[in-house]
Amino acid sequence: MSSRIVPIAYFSVNCTLDKPDILNNVRVILSHTTHPGNIGAAARAMKTMGLQSLYLINPRRFPDQQADAMAASAADVLQNAVVCGSLDEALQGVVLVAGMSARVRDISQEVLTPRAAMPQMVQQATQQPVALLFGTEISGLTNEELARCQFMVRIPVSPSYTSLNLAAAVQLICYELRLAAGQGEYAPLELNPAPAEQIERYFQHLEDTLTEIGFLREKQSTKLMQKLRRLYARARLEHEEVNILRGILTVTTEYNTQQKLDNQNKKKLNE
Repeated sequence: MSSRIVPIAYFSVNCTLDKPDILNNVRVILSHTTHPGNIGAAARAMKTMGLQSLYLINPRRFPDQQADAMAASAADVLQNAVVCGSLDEALQGVVLVAGMSARVRDISQEVLTPRAAMPQMVQQATQQPVALLFGTEISGLTNEELARCQFMVRIPVSPSYTSLNLAAAVQLICYELRLAAGQGEYAPLELNPAPAEQIERYFQHLEDTLTEIGFLREKQSTKLMQKLRRLYARARLEHEEVNILRGILTVTTEYNTQQKLDNQNKKKLNE
């Protein structure tokens, strides 16, 4: 009896993991990429896993021949890449953002492995756009960029050498996403999160209001707003909830303005 090991084909041209409706709702966003070859290699990594939606935030050099060369047969992904001038632009319409980070951060944000995070991304992508956010090769995502994410994803690499090429990280994350997409049917979510641009307008409104009423002071404003962002990231606010909160902020501002006027009038009467 033969004991020959038969290799398992994890993927094939007829692979049942192909779910274009889900995968087309996933954006891969590369922020401030310094080497064009990494953009091309990332595009190739995406295409092998069935992803097509590539967004680039202020790449140093793009388009570029090195990107074309490294993309190989994924030239269509590069040609359709959306070049953005800001993270706001790249996240337009997105309701869930996962930030990739290799470094241990001094911020209390939820950190998941790719295998734990990607089912969440897939489930949300059945209904609305989601994004996988990768930082620059040199230092990764900034704290400001991570503040826009609902959670961080950290690839469990060897602690003795944590450096992972950008394209390799994209390949691994896209593989885990594709694997999650093939784990059966996902039940529709009852949650209907507000898009990133609506959430960002709320945070600006919140910061302005807290500053106006004297709660937010200059020295502590950045750290406090980061903590508030993480709080609301866990809540996953819906459209109507954002409107309710902004209504509260508006009334708070109006009340504060009226109190100032009343105090001024009392002061005049007492003079």
